Amino acid sequence: MKLHGNAELSLNKRRRLARRVEDGWTLTKAAEAAEVSVRTARKWVRRYAAEGELGLLDRSSRPQSSPNATPEQRVQLIALLRRSTRMTGAEIAEVLAMPITTVQGILTRIGLGKRSRLDQEKVLRYERKRAGELVHVDVKKLGRIERGAGKRVTGGSSHYTGRLTDAAGKRRGTTGWECCHVAIDDFSRLAYVEVLADERATTAIGFLRRALSFFAQHGVNVERVMTDNGSA
Repeated sequence: MKLHGNAELSLNKRRRLARRVEDGWTLTKAAEAAEVSVRTARKWVRRYAAEGELGLLDRSSRPQSSPNATPEQRVQLIALLRRSTRMTGAEIAEVLAMPITTVQGILTRIGLGKRSRLDQEKVLRYERKRAGELVHVDVKKLGRIERGAGKRVTGGSSHYTGRLTDAAGKRRGTTGWECCHVAIDDFSRLAYVEVLADERATTAIGFLRRALSFFAQHGVNVERVMTDNGSA
């Protein structure tokens, strides 16, 4: 339960106050014991009698109706002027013959208090119509960790030699780069990834063939491929 910051009574104290009155305490005596006014005590007793435990919770102080609030149509018009013409709050207030404080307050409430927010709303998104229509292929270089992994990985039992044996049985240095080859289907976001020793043409072609086979196994017929330089 969220209590008002200046509330004198906790939920338990409100319940105790109401139950004391039910047990025969006078309202004045119960209010004195709780160190609140008779008016406050009467409110919690009345709510508890009418609603039970729910009546002891704080309620919003927001009025149920605001006759002087700006009509929703006028709010939408202010938003339209802001988005379409990028007018300032003062300019909108002048055009609509409204107080500038009211216009600025509405703009802030609807998230358009700063004109820079308008540029953030213009997010251009696109999506391919079917899987396989376009597959993105890219290569990212990952630096190898010098001197290999630490003792938390190796357990402190391995000896650093400056070289390692890869999956193909080839001995090579532990420093340098690993090439992470990635292929992602634009529509389904299905991805195929391999970490290879280089990004030479023969390596990239071999990766692409395996990626196409992977997509075919998942029912994706690749139509076009876009590489990291933008060519398709």
